[in-house]
Amino acid sequence: MDSIQLETVSPVILELPQIPQPQTHLAPSRQYDKNAIRTSLKASTVDAIFAAIFSLATGGILLSNFLVELDASPVLFGMITSIPMLVNLIQPLGAYLSERSTSRFQYALKTFGIARLLWLILLLGVMGFRWGWVNSLQLEVLTLLIVLGSHLLGGLGSASWLSWLAIIVPRRLRGRYFGIRNSGVSLTNLICVPLAGLLISHWYSGTLQGYGVLLLVSIVFGILSLGCQYFKIDINPQLQNTISESPQEGRGQGAGCGGEDITSLILFKEANKSLVVDSAVDFWQNANFLKFLVYFGLWMLAVNLSAPFFNLYMLDTLQLDVSWVTLYGSLQAGANLLMMMFWGKLADKVGNRQILIFIGLLVAVTPLLWLGISGNHLDVWLWLPLLHILTGGTWAAIDLCNNNMQLGIAPLKNQSLYFAIASAVAGFSGALGTTIGSLIAQFTQHGGLLGVFALSGVLRLVALIPLVFVKE
Repeated sequence: MDSIQLETVSPVILELPQIPQPQTHLAPSRQYDKNAIRTSLKASTVDAIFAAIFSLATGGILLSNFLVELDASPVLFGMITSIPMLVNLIQPLGAYLSERSTSRFQYALKTFGIARLLWLILLLGVMGFRWGWVNSLQLEVLTLLIVLGSHLLGGLGSASWLSWLAIIVPRRLRGRYFGIRNSGVSLTNLICVPLAGLLISHWYSGTLQGYGVLLLVSIVFGILSLGCQYFKIDINPQLQNTISESPQEGRGQGAGCGGEDITSLILFKEANKSLVVDSAVDFWQNANFLKFLVYFGLWMLAVNLSAPFFNLYMLDTLQLDVSWVTLYGSLQAGANLLMMMFWGKLADKVGNRQILIFIGLLVAVTPLLWLGISGNHLDVWLWLPLLHILTGGTWAAIDLCNNNMQLGIAPLKNQSLYFAIASAVAGFSGALGTTIGSLIAQFTQHGGLLGVFALSGVLRLVALIPLVFVKE
């Protein structure tokens, strides 16, 4: 299972006027107390763990199982799979709206808060289905609409959230911090997903009602994770965007982290000055970030060309039992968890680009290793487990370093715009890759999936070429 994880961590509060707003700061400098930075990092980590619990019932295998219980059509499955990638196209609009706000904290509450509360409607739909108020088709449509609405709102807030985190996390600790943070999320999923599956399958009144109980628990943890945002240092986007970066910062020496001395590198202008046109011009003149976008777009297309079909190949072509596929997934998650902190520390020492290039070569070859897989005992007991362990360990490096590269090369001014455009490119390319892969697999008479794997491996190698020219 060759897959990528796009994580969105968010915050929620029901009555904004009743919640005191944390002190708003301008930009990273020594004005941040070390204890405030430390508290912000801890709050962000707890936020990520609670958000991982929230995602149990709102995505992944358990949401898919819920749709299977409703006898949903393959078309509906395809639509729900493509929504998280396609909604990234709205992130530039979200970046523009966020830069007109005066608080990352308040903007996060308005976007992610509403997105999470929407799932209460699905909870009511599950209760109505049990009482006979709605039928399965209506509940399927309701699920699709809620997934679409929640991801659209999440798309409006993701760029702002990433820009917020880029300011708070010290540059010298990014690899280590995100390694620890992502390890916490992986461990949470490793423990909670099997427990949630047991809860649903053994619920006394049926699996659909069990899913409703899990959905309620997930929403509660989602709201708790949003409350953690209050304890993070707040940023005023309008004041952040008045920062002029020196040539030194453009070379990557001091932009973007709390606790670092970049006071000599910034100059404050009028906070209310409009910078929309200037930021658009700056973006198209930023050749380094454009090179990264070329790499990122090609990489996401190549990866998603094959990523959705490895499970299908094992279940359909190899005729493996679902318990084996679940076991392989656990091995992959365990390898990802164990290697995440290692890659984080290594990235702080040698840089993210070098890791992306060398590990990217290994990831590019991985789909080609599936070409010799069959259903014999040696492959089932040895080769497939090793292949999934390899996938988990290498993708820990790719996910972490791709994220760190974005944080490192995006300029401080209008930073969320850069993150939004990168997400939009990734979403469009990923959806295009999935579409092309499905068409090849469906309309090729023989060896369709194997052809998809081979093509994906070749395109991954090609995608690494622009990365060589990106300066970190």
